[in-house]
Amino acid sequence: MDITKVSALQLSKAIRSKELTVKEAVLAQLNEIRKREPLYHCYISILEEQAIKRADEVQKKIEQGEYSNSLLAGVPVAIKDNICTKGIKTTCASHMLSEFCPLYDAEVITRLEAAGCIILGKTNLDEFAMGSTTETSYFGVTKNPNHINYVPGGSSGGSAAAVAGGEAIIALGSDTGGSIRQPSSFCGVVGLKPTYGMVSRYGLIAYASSLDQIGPIGRTVEDCTAILQIIAGKDEKDSTCAVNTVSPSLKAIRQSIQGKRIGLPVEYFEEGLSKEVRIAILKVIEVLKECGANIEEIKLNTSIYGVPAYYILACAEASSNLSRYDGVKYGFRASKYEDLSELYKETRSLGFGTEVKRRLLIGSFVLSSGYYDAYYNKALKAKNILREEFHLAFEKVDLILTPVAPTTAPKLGESLFDPLKMYLGDSYTVPVNLTGLPAISVPCAKDKNNLPIGFQLIGKPFAEQEILQTAYQYERTVQKGEK
Repeated sequence: MDITKVSALQLSKAIRSKELTVKEAVLAQLNEIRKREPLYHCYISILEEQAIKRADEVQKKIEQGEYSNSLLAGVPVAIKDNICTKGIKTTCASHMLSEFCPLYDAEVITRLEAAGCIILGKTNLDEFAMGSTTETSYFGVTKNPNHINYVPGGSSGGSAAAVAGGEAIIALGSDTGGSIRQPSSFCGVVGLKPTYGMVSRYGLIAYASSLDQIGPIGRTVEDCTAILQIIAGKDEKDSTCAVNTVSPSLKAIRQSIQGKRIGLPVEYFEEGLSKEVRIAILKVIEVLKECGANIEEIKLNTSIYGVPAYYILACAEASSNLSRYDGVKYGFRASKYEDLSELYKETRSLGFGTEVKRRLLIGSFVLSSGYYDAYYNKALKAKNILREEFHLAFEKVDLILTPVAPTTAPKLGESLFDPLKMYLGDSYTVPVNLTGLPAISVPCAKDKNNLPIGFQLIGKPFAEQEILQTAYQYERTVQKGEK
C-alpha cells in the first residue's frame, strides 16, 4: 500500500482488516517524511519514538476490539504546532516558545488519541499563526510540494504541505482568517474551517480568541468528515464551545444535492481575481449544476470591509493575548537586562519576529486611548453588519460559493516585501471568521505553473453537513469524469 496516495479512511480500513499493522503504517509514513522533509520542511518536531511506541499500543487495542467503532483507528495525524501536546514542545514557530513543553493536551489531542490515532509530529506555521505564507516561522520556511519555489500558504502551511507532499495522510490546523482554507487551496488539498464553537479551542494557543478555530486538512472530503466527527462536540473546559452540535456522518454527506441553492456573490468575481482562478470557478459551477444544484447571483456589499475589520480586531486581540509573554512567567527570557522594564523590552524584542511585532503594534494602537472608538469600535460595527448581511443572504440560498484566494500561491519572498498585498489576499476568507460561519476549501484546478486552485463553500452556522455533502458530490463527480 502506497502511504502517499491512500486516504485516511482507506488506511484505517486496511489496518482493521489486517492487511497491514499500525506499526507498518507509521513506519511507512516516517520513511516518507525522512525522504521529503529536507526539501519541504513541513515539521518542527517529528515524534518518531513516541509514534512507534504508540503504534504498538493501538495495535493491541485494535486486536482486542477496543476501536471497533473508530473510523480512523491506527491513522497517523500531523498537528499544527500551536496546539498543545503534553510533554512535547509546542512552539508556535516562535523563539518566544521554542522550548515550551505544555503540561496538558489540547482537547482535540485527547479525542484523537481516544479514537486510536497516532500523533506523528508538530507542523510548521507562521509565527503565532500570524501570516499567510509560512515564511515567518522562527524555524525556517515551508515550501509548496507542487512547486518548491512557491509558498504553501499559511498560517497552517506546514499541515497543508505535509498532506499534499506525502508527509501526512491527515492533519489538524487552525483558522483565524483563512489559515486552513488558503494553504489547502495553495497546496491542492481539502481544508475545513468549522463553525466557531463546533470544536473545542482548549489547548489552542490563541492568536485572536473570537476568531480562532481548529479544523482538519485531508486528501478527501470524507477524511475531513471523519476527523470532524472525532474532534467536534461540547467541551466543559471551553466556554465558547457550543452545547448541542451534531457532526455529519459519512452516510449523510453522500446524499444528493439535487435542488441545493448555491449563491455566487458578484463582488467576489470583480477586479482583483486572476483570470485562471475565475475560469476554474466557472468550471466548478458547471459541475455543481450537473450534480443538481441551482446557482444564483447574490450581493454581499459589505465584504469590502472584511479585511480592515479583521486586521483591526485580530491584531487587537493578539496584543492582549500575547501580553503574557514577558520573560517572567514562562517561555524565552532575555539574558541581559538591568531592571524589570528592560527585561520586558529585551525579551519581547528578541522573542518575537517582525510580523508578530507589526501586528502587536497595530493592535496596541487601535486599543489605545483616543483611537479605540475611531478604529476598534468601528471594526466591531462592521463585523456585526457583515454578519447580518450573510444572515440575509442565507434566507435566499443554502450555500455560498467563492474563490479561496484571488491568485494561486505567490513565489517565496514576494509577500514579505509587501505585507499589505499579503493582507488583501485574505479578502475571500476573513468574512467567514468574522461571522463565525463554516467553510471548506476544495481543490478544483491547476494554473500554468502547476499550482493548485481551490474553491470555497460557505454555509450557515453548524451547516457542516451541507458544505461537506456538496463538496463530496463535486469531488465524486470530477473523479468519475477523470476515469
